[in-house]
Formats: sequence, structure tokens, C-alpha cells
Amino acid sequence: MHTADLLAAPGFEAVSPDTVLARAMRDTAASVGAVYLLAAGEPVLRLAVLGGVSRKTAAPWTRVSLTDHTPVADAVREHRLVWVGGQDEMARTYPRLALMLPYSFALAAAPVTDGTTAAGGLVLQWPGSRPKGPTPRERAAMDTACGDLLRLLRRAADEGRPVAAPPEPRVLPATRPRAVWPAEAQSAVDFAERLPGGCCTLDLDGRILFATTGAAELLGAEVAELLGACLWTALPWLDGPVVEDRFRAVLISGQPSSFSASPPTGPCLSFHLYPDSSGVSVRIVPTALPSDPAGVLSPAPAAEPGRANIMYHLMHLAATLTQAISVRDVADQAADQLLPAFGAQALALMTAQDGRLRLIGHRGYPSDLLEHFDGAPLNSQTPAVRALTTGTPGFFPDFAALHQAYPPAVLHDDMSSWAFLPLISSGRPVGSLVIAYERPHPFTDEERTVLTAAAGLIAQALERARLYDAKHRLAQELQECLLPRTLPSVPGLDVAARYLPAGPGMGIGGDFYDLIRLGSHLAGAAIGDVQGHNVSAAALMGQVRTAVHATAGAPPDEVLARTNRLLTDLDPGLFTSCLYVQLDLARHRARLATAGHLPPLLRRPDGRVEVLDPAPGLLLGIDPAATYPPTDVPLPPGAVLALYTDGLVETPGGDIEEGIAALAARLAQHGPGTVDELADALVHHAEQSPARSDDIALLLIQARCDGG
Repeated sequence: MHTADLLAAPGFEAVSPDTVLARAMRDTAASVGAVYLLAAGEPVLRLAVLGGVSRKTAAPWTRVSLTDHTPVADAVREHRLVWVGGQDEMARTYPRLALMLPYSFALAAAPVTDGTTAAGGLVLQWPGSRPKGPTPRERAAMDTACGDLLRLLRRAADEGRPVAAPPEPRVLPATRPRAVWPAEAQSAVDFAERLPGGCCTLDLDGRILFATTGAAELLGAEVAELLGACLWTALPWLDGPVVEDRFRAVLISGQPSSFSASPPTGPCLSFHLYPDSSGVSVRIVPTALPSDPAGVLSPAPAAEPGRANIMYHLMHLAATLTQAISVRDVADQAADQLLPAFGAQALALMTAQDGRLRLIGHRGYPSDLLEHFDGAPLNSQTPAVRALTTGTPGFFPDFAALHQAYPPAVLHDDMSSWAFLPLISSGRPVGSLVIAYERPHPFTDEERTVLTAAAGLIAQALERARLYDAKHRLAQELQECLLPRTLPSVPGLDVAARYLPAGPGMGIGGDFYDLIRLGSHLAGAAIGDVQGHNVSAAALMGQVRTAVHATAGAPPDEVLARTNRLLTDLDPGLFTSCLYVQLDLARHRARLATAGHLPPLLRRPDGRVEVLDPAPGLLLGIDPAATYPPTDVPLPPGAVLALYTDGLVETPGGDIEEGIAALAARLAQHGPGTVDELADALVHHAEQSPARSDDIALLLIQARCDGG
């Protein structure tokens, strides 16, 4: 089936992500396209459908974390179209991606979103020779595709059959201008055979699908030997980084390219590559040596297949590991790059902790199987422990070799070959890396060297990540100590509070909240946000909360004025927003004052929600003479007052007023229930947002209808 067959004409319906992508590529004339879907329960985009390149070429990007600085992650996280107009713009905006793909192409990444919740992303590529910027028609086609995808995904979810990315992305069938009759096929072969020199056709993986007799003679092989083989593996003298790089370049850029190479015998050959979405046509002609001999591939000894592919993935691994933040990031990126690079099927990453080997990440193995090996003592006789304790890698092409080296070994999995690699950082082993194959695999000298080097890269990244994780835990513990462990019980009030720290890499925040009982019918509530994400912000947050608590018996305007004078005297170099509310339960009223904080929301007993508009006040810590005019609002029985920080309503690139309006709508839509259920619902919605980059504090206060 061709891609054209996926597309109905007037009656087109988005029956699958495949049909949506095929139509988007057709309507925008994109040479490469991809659909990513947000994984359930984790902030990860998984590649579902691919067009114009092979799975192998796209392997480094089959799994993209939403925290990554890549076009599709940015588009989904920030709910905006990302456009990269060419190689120079790519180098400025996405230097890591430009390093891995130093080719000329333009790219668009669009979110599949309703403006609040994202479900995935659409990526399209064009040759770099195209005009700068997307045309109105291309924008409209991308908008249509994203809308179709969103409706398709929602309809499938509503019908109880949610769409998820498959374990391996599907590849769209090639688009061809027309079908060919059998008689035409023979005529086409005759035509190609008459041309001087030779020519051949490669699929998207570089396999030779057709070759003329002239091409076979120039390459020094028989046509039968070439068909079905990869060009650079069938001919060892072409197995170098230049050939595969040029092949990858024409597929990704959509533009022709050429290179020269010298076979062991015969003249120097010039290879001219012409790509489209189905593969690459190669014209091969004898040529005189170019003036620059560095541009020529000289004959080389036979090398193991896939050297360039392995180096491609290792370069990507080195680049991605520089941005790995947590231990999980390191484990995920190691699996994303090493498994496709070496054709392996499973990976396990372990580190030494408290005299035992602990599992910290895996891919391809069932979790219950690895529990059997997790926590092995460092004096046990296992290949993973031996790699850690001796710093010596172990390579076992089959189970017989493993059993010979370790007679107690028992085959617990479905794998047939293993590499056990030490993770060495700063000259000392810190863990073990296990890579496994489903079939017996003879490890060449080159593979052993490259795998060992890759393990070294992973070890260094792992040490950095473990240090980050330790610091992050310490910072979170500090912040939790500064927030109230429990809230006091106040007669006549039902209260719920929630705090969510920012995502990995964002540091410790300065959001805080408090509830203070001031008497039998009087209480104070505060919420605030200290500028910055570091220990200084958390420490200042503790001081502000203490100052508010100490002056809570005074009117709200005086509480903020005193706290402000304290902060200006301390001169911490950080500003703080704060909202303080005095709750008079006997009179069913609330008096509040704000220091530059977000407006509170009031849900009335009939369900209507109002965004309150208190008199404005300057942020704390700027002007010691600042005043904070109070505002009175009714708080009838059954009403809910919502105090929150910007992490609940703000997204990068989004309008905060729209975020507040969306929060008010969710507050109004929530049916009867407890304030705890309401708090969970509001926070859960924020947790599902891939764009969350700030910590969240939420304090809900409900006046009881019974007054008790």
C-alpha cells in the first residue's frame, strides 16, 4: 500500500495517526514527518508514526523527555509552534541537535493540545533550500493535523480504546507518483542499463533494492551479492563515517549530495545521491582524483559493519548525557542510545550502595525478573558484581561461555548473549552496566572497545546525577521543614493545603502557606512566593512565614507592613509576594491585603466563582514605607476561598490571566465534595500539564454551613 492509498479525497477521516501524518506531509510537501504521543503516567513523548526516514535514523529520538531542550518537547511543553528555519538557526537555538544533525533542513514542531492539556506533538521537515518561515497554507495544514489528532485521541479514549505509541514507531509506506505496469518495469531496467557508469537504488535503511550491471562492475561485486545488502556493509571499503553520513544527510535534508571513494582496484568513483520519501537513487561514475585527496575514501581493511552507525549513536549519547539531570535521566538516555546502536534488546544499570549492587534503571527486562538480582552483595560471585569490583568488563557471546566462567549461573531470562561493563568514574568503579541480546552475539574487538568507552561516559554522567539527586533531596527536606507539617483545627472552617515542588532541574522554590488560629471565631491565612529557586529563597521563605506568624493578630495591612519593614532591613536581595487574609467567622467576612500576589478566588455557595480584586500593594522588600490597603469580602457559609501561587496557573509562553480564568473554571465545575477532594482535583490537573516548571502552593478555606 502507498501513502496515497491512506488518504481519501473529499471524505478524508482521521482514522489513525498514520492517516493524519500522511495528509499533513502531502499538504505541506514535507520530506520528513513524525507524530509523538504523550506517554501515560510519565512526562515522556514517544514516537508513534514516522515518514520519510527509517526507524534506525530516528532511533535517538523515539523517546523524548518533556524536560529536554528539543523542538518537539518545547512545542508540547509550552503549547506553541516551534519553527527552525535552517542550519544556522538550529545551531543558535538547539546546539545539541545541530551537533548531531549538521545538515541543512527546516523544521516545524506543533503541539497536539486544546490550549490547556497536551496529548502529543507533530514534527515536519523540509529541505533547507525552502523559503524562510512557514507559509499560511503550511500553518493551516499543521493546525488541521493537530486538531484531527486531538479529536482522534479523545474519541478513542472516550470509547475505552486509548491510542498509545507502539514499542517501535510505525513507518508510513512510501509515496510514489504512480503505479508501474510489469512491462514498464523491464523498460525502466533497460533504460538504466543503457546509461554510462552505473546506478542503484537504496531504501531508507541504505539497503540496495536495485543495481545495474555497470554499477556492480564498478563496485567490484555481482548484482546478486549487492541486492538486499547495505551499501557500506556489502563493500568494506565504503564502511567509513563519510558514506553513511552523506546518506543520512540527503534523507534528513532532502537535498542531493555526493562523495568520492577509491575501491581496492579500478578508478576513483564519484557517487551522486538523490533522495525522496521512498529512498535514495545513486549515480556512480568513474572520475579523476579530486584536487583535495582528503575528500576521497581510500581502500581500507575490512571493518565490522555499522561502525558509522555506532559512532552516530555514541556522539548522540555523549551530547544527551551532558543534559541529564537525574539518575533516571541517565538510565533512560543510556537505553535510548545504546540499544539501537548495538542492536541489543535489554539493558540494566546498577550502582553500589551500602555494600550491595542496586538496580537504578532498566529497559527490555521485566521488573519482576530484575528484582531477583537487585541487592546482590558485593562479595557474591556474579558477572555484574565482578565487573564492579574488579573494573574488568565481561563479554559472553552465548550462555555456554557465561556458564563456563560462572558455573553457578542459571538462565533466568530469554537472552542469549551478555556484556557486563564496569562504570568507572574518577578512576574508581561506581556500578555495572548490563547489555543483553536475544541471539548469540560475537563481540568484536571494536565493539568491546566502544562499549567500554560508552560505559565510561555513562559513569561520569551517573556521578553527576547522583550528586544532583542528593542535593535535590536535601533541598526538598529543608523546604518541607519550613512549611507547616499540619494545619490547626479552626471551628467553622474546613481547610486543605497542597504543595508540589518544581520539576527536576528547577531547584528549590520559595512558595509558602500558613493558617493561624487567632481565637474562637478568628483566624489568619497567608500564602506567598519568594523570588528564585535556591536555598536562599527557601531560607527567606522561612523568615517571611515566621514574621507573618508573629504579627498575625494585627489587621492584614499592618501584618504586611511590618513584614515588609523586616525584609527591607534584612536586605536579602530577593523580593516576595504575599497575600494575608483575616477570617472573621462570626461575621462571615474576610479582610485581606496583598503584596503583589495573585488574586484569590472565591466560590460562592451557589457555585459561581469570582476572581477577587484586592487593592494593590508593592512586593515585600522594596520600599520600607509601602502601604497595603485592606479589602473586605463576604465569606458566607459554604463559600470556598482559594489562595494559590503562580505555579498553578502559569506556563512558559502562556498568558497568566488565561491561567487564572482556567483555574476559576475548574473550581466552578467541581461538584459537591470535601475541600480535600477539591484540592486534589486542582493539583492533579496541574500535575498532568507537561509545561509545569514552578513549584505550587494551594490553600483552600471553606466556611462550614453548620458553623461547627
